[in-house]
Amino acid sequence: EDDFFALGGHSLLAVRLASRIRAILRAEVPVRAVFETPTPAGLAAVLAAAAPARLPLTTQKRAERVPLSFSQQRLWFIAQLEDPSAAYNAPLALRLDGDLDVAALEAALADVIGRHEVLRTVFPLVDGQPYQRVLSPAEAAWRLETARVAGEEDLPGAMAQAAAEPFDLAAQVPVRARLLRAAAELHVLVVVIHHVATDGWSLGLFARDLAQAFAARREGRAPEWAPLPVQYADYAIWQREL
Repeated sequence: EDDFFALGGHSLLAVRLASRIRAILRAEVPVRAVFETPTPAGLAAVLAAAAPARLPLTTQKRAERVPLSFSQQRLWFIAQLEDPSAAYNAPLALRLDGDLDVAALEAALADVIGRHEVLRTVFPLVDGQPYQRVLSPAEAAWRLETARVAGEEDLPGAMAQAAAEPFDLAAQVPVRARLLRAAAELHVLVVVIHHVATDGWSLGLFARDLAQAFAARREGRAPEWAPLPVQYADYAIWQREL
């Protein structure tokens, strides 16, 4: 009878719970059911009438122009209605104290962007419709921006400025990083990702992958990652077919 939400559950965890039920029990339980009957006993009763699980997400055959997911389509549409805006920028700031290996940091950021296609995807327009164009790491030509600030007291303003710069989704990859240097052993890394390519959950995964890549690059090697089973473009195709 324990209540999922009383124990700390929230909407993103409800999605994961429904996905876990689908994967393990092979039953199609909508996320709505978690909100309507947020106890194990309630969900067990829902399972009795649940439909078989839908086809799982796997690598998809890609056409020349990959469609946007529904959430990307919504964000792209909002971007067309507004003037260039930072309303959907998701910033992440990391204070780095001590001697910093800037080259290793830049390589680690490039590793993460290379690993996740959505971070090097642009959304050009053809015949009035946007599509996902995944750039190769070479095409993305991504670089770590660097800037000096006069002192630690100037960091908040510089961070706010970096976070407030809008993206041109048709031409720019949806991630930028700027390293602010306030002193020889005081830096702040500001990473800004447009919401079209991330969410609150994904920022934590980005930070995890960056930490792993940075540790590897400081040792003079590339991170040892297994290939990802699917990319976001696969999800967008699968979602529309579903």
